Amino acid sequence: MKKLFLAFSIFMAAATVSQAQIIPSIQAGLKGGINLSSLSNSTSTFNSSNRAGYLGGIWARFGALGFNFQPEVYVTSKNVDINNSTQKISSAKFTSIDVPLLFGGKIGAFGFGGRFYAGPLFSFAIDKKNNFGTAVSSATRFDYKDSNIALTAGAGVDIRKISIDLRYEAGLSKQNYHEGASNTDYKTRVSLFNLSLAYAFL
Repeated sequence: MKKLFLAFSIFMAAATVSQAQIIPSIQAGLKGGINLSSLSNSTSTFNSSNRAGYLGGIWARFGALGFNFQPEVYVTSKNVDINNSTQKISSAKFTSIDVPLLFGGKIGAFGFGGRFYAGPLFSFAIDKKNNFGTAVSSATRFDYKDSNIALTAGAGVDIRKISIDLRYEAGLSKQNYHEGASNTDYKTRVSLFNLSLAYAFL
């Protein structure tokens, strides 16, 4: 009897895990977090050091057969300090609306599990040339020609409706920033780590 009960329990657990991976699912929610950014053009004259920025926005997740697609839209501020050999001389700040399109897999059941993913990220700058409304319009129309492009990869943990994600973002296209002390314009790739907390309301 005990063996029969054990076999039945194993079968039900396996069926539940399989069902969790096979049946299509849709989730959506809010997220927020922090990031640490760095610039690619450190030289013998200038170099950059990490400084915390923020992100906040919405996400959705479509899953089936153990795979998922997760698009996101959030506002993010990426900050770094510009230093010479002895001291901080300026700061660079990049504010944008970011749209990552993530593809990955998921393991787990009963509301608990882990995820891994990667994909492109399109960043629509908010600066003197493009205000918040312009960036939103470009993101809504998904006008990728007006965006900076990056690749992002990471992993996450789900605890029922709460998700915790850690990812790395590597900039592919160069962004402009003005260094005030030397009155010089630079082009640089921005790379960063971000840590976020998300809540699923759907």
